Amino acid sequence: MNFISKISYPFLLIALVFIVSVTSCNDEQFTTNPNDVLEFSTDSLTFDTVFTTIGSTTAKILVYNNNKSSLNISEIKLSGGALSNFKVNVDGSLNANNEFKDIEIRAKDSMYIFVQLTVDPQNSNSPVLIEDSLVFLTNGVVQKINLQAFGQNMELLKDKYILNDTTLTSTKPYLIYGYLAIDSTKTLTLAPGCKLYFHNNADLVVYGNLKAEGTAEQPIIMRGDRLDKLEFETPFPYNSVAGQWGVIYLLSKTGNHVLNHVNINSGYVGIYFVNDDKNTLPELSIKNSKIHNSLLYNLVVVNGNVTVENTEISNSSSYGVYLNGGKHTFIQSTIVNFFNYSDVQAVSRDGKPTVMIMNMTKDALMETVFRNCVISGSSENEFSLASKYPAQYNGVFDHCYIQKSDSLTFTQFTNIRWSKRTDTVFVRNRYDYKKDTYFDFTPDSVSPARGIADKTIANSYPIDLNGNNRLEDGEPDAGAYEWKPGK
Repeated sequence: MNFISKISYPFLLIALVFIVSVTSCNDEQFTTNPNDVLEFSTDSLTFDTVFTTIGSTTAKILVYNNNKSSLNISEIKLSGGALSNFKVNVDGSLNANNEFKDIEIRAKDSMYIFVQLTVDPQNSNSPVLIEDSLVFLTNGVVQKINLQAFGQNMELLKDKYILNDTTLTSTKPYLIYGYLAIDSTKTLTLAPGCKLYFHNNADLVVYGNLKAEGTAEQPIIMRGDRLDKLEFETPFPYNSVAGQWGVIYLLSKTGNHVLNHVNINSGYVGIYFVNDDKNTLPELSIKNSKIHNSLLYNLVVVNGNVTVENTEISNSSSYGVYLNGGKHTFIQSTIVNFFNYSDVQAVSRDGKPTVMIMNMTKDALMETVFRNCVISGSSENEFSLASKYPAQYNGVFDHCYIQKSDSLTFTQFTNIRWSKRTDTVFVRNRYDYKKDTYFDFTPDSVSPARGIADKTIANSYPIDLNGNNRLEDGEPDAGAYEWKPGK
């Protein structure tokens, strides 16, 4: 006979209810043992620098109960209470006083606590240290997580159209929302050490002139305004992700622009220097600078004269340098594209070469000069010259290292070292977050770019972009950087 049939169903039902009840009671047992306390994903939480009045992104803390019984957290609070610069969200709840009572956490379970920081305006123009602590009281035991951040005062420029000659100083950084524009015939001057932080999609629009002249000790910075990391607990800072802000537009057909010791990175387009008048060519000089990690292009020149000296132009999803119309001179510069060699990018390269020269208009005279330069990247061909009207095109390419599978035989190319698949060109052409190492386009010790520069040209650029003397060994390297022992 079936065993179950011997037992009446009422008794069976009572037994099942009893078992469930006992199990439920065990689950709801709370320990009061002071040895049973909480564990945390971190014992301190440090925010990157946060601009005044602009809230930070939210940081996360995980709270664990690794004990065999449930815990009742008597209190969770910020030491600074309602006056704290920090705000706390505990398991989905907010409190104006940043104080929470009787929070239950089951055995072997966890919960999230989110912390946000807003920095009030300060009189000081230097970063201000902000500290607080998140306090937990469990079974009579007090545990703390230290909170720390630096607040930086700044000047907010939102949809700002400047009608007069204007200088932006290094006294405090500028945070740009929407756009910052300078009127035609007027000049925007950026003083040494000036820092421009652009919010998402914000642009610098120059209808007049731009004079950005920094120094090696006080470079001018143009970058996105996200100073935190990409996601919770990720090693990637937002600044390593392309497309954090918009474009630098240089749009005057009579403009005269100077960039010296300027670092531009992680926008949508680095510099868009475009003029629709083939008969009037504006001027752009870029020296000792770096244009890096653009989501589309780094430097676009259409009907303009540009001189680029001792400068790095690196990493973009499409053309690194696009030239069409005007006179273009590149001296002792490194133009490379290893955009795909960074795990943080949302898009991949589109297959375009890092240098594209387009001479496709018959009535527009065009001249390009590359001396002591390095042109390289992750693609087999990183250089393209399209000249529909060669009689109207003048080009000089001398003492350069160029990555191209088939060498060009035009008379314009002299003393060129063409790439080979086996070439090891740079110290580091990858962003390796596991080793906390970023791109380094200094020549490797066995780089084919070493010692090939024209000494006569190099003599005019004795100091490389790292501040090293490129004439010291008597064999200067091509590109913006000189190899040094130990690199």
